[in-house]
Amino acid sequence: MNDCIFCKIINGELPTKTVYEDETVQVIMNISPFTNGHLLIIPKQHCENILDIREDVLAHCMKVLREDIYPLLKEKLDCKGFTICENNFLGQDIKHFHIHVIPRYKNDNVEFNHNESLLLDIDEVFKKLQNK
Repeated sequence: MNDCIFCKIINGELPTKTVYEDETVQVIMNISPFTNGHLLIIPKQHCENILDIREDVLAHCMKVLREDIYPLLKEKLDCKGFTICENNFLGQDIKHFHIHVIPRYKNDNVEFNHNESLLLDIDEVFKKLQNK
């Protein structure tokens, strides 16, 4: 994609801070981090969201997270855990699949807020989701 910022980063057209790279993915620092070490795992092959990423590429992203990225964050930044997040359609600012890896620290005050007034009763939602 010619206008995709992540494709431009992967092609070396834009500067970035890469912490890991292989033939399938590039892992970069998020320029607007929630916590220290907030990273983005980006597949090199352009795909817009989780619905069109190849399964082997998605599995590789998770393998890199588990085997390379989390151990790096734990060792170098002493994080106590991590949150992963991936947006599709609404809330997806860059239309190139990517996974946020947000290191967690004691008292980091990272919160995912929601509007409780919009929530339906759990039983009502469950009925809608049942395959009947």
